[in-house]
Amino acid sequence: EVQLVESGGGLVQPGGSVRLSCAASGFTFSSSAMSWVRRAPGKEREFVADINWTGGSTRYADSVKGRFTISRDNAKVYLQMNNLKPEDTAVYYCSAGEIWGQGTLVTVSS
Repeated sequence: EVQLVESGGGLVQPGGSVRLSCAASGFTFSSSAMSWVRRAPGKEREFVADINWTGGSTRYADSVKGRFTISRDNAKVYLQMNNLKPEDTAVYYCSAGEIWGQGTLVTVSS
């Protein structure tokens, strides 16, 4: 079964950090570019970051540049989120082309 499963979300205080993980199965993960996308309450889906299949090339939305880091290993893709702001509150999804996970909620609030 083709599957992406995100984990690591939760409630975090402003200025805090959280690391999201996305476990892949059922497709050739090692040759797939991977992305993180988020949807904040009442807003459109927004690109956050992506990484190519080798891990050697990454891109970030301006809103997260310098605070978030995308990385990958043999079976997972990660999103390290530092210096979180209330506006980072969203459901975070990982994707591989047309394959999407179910999302994990990150809430940034004091």
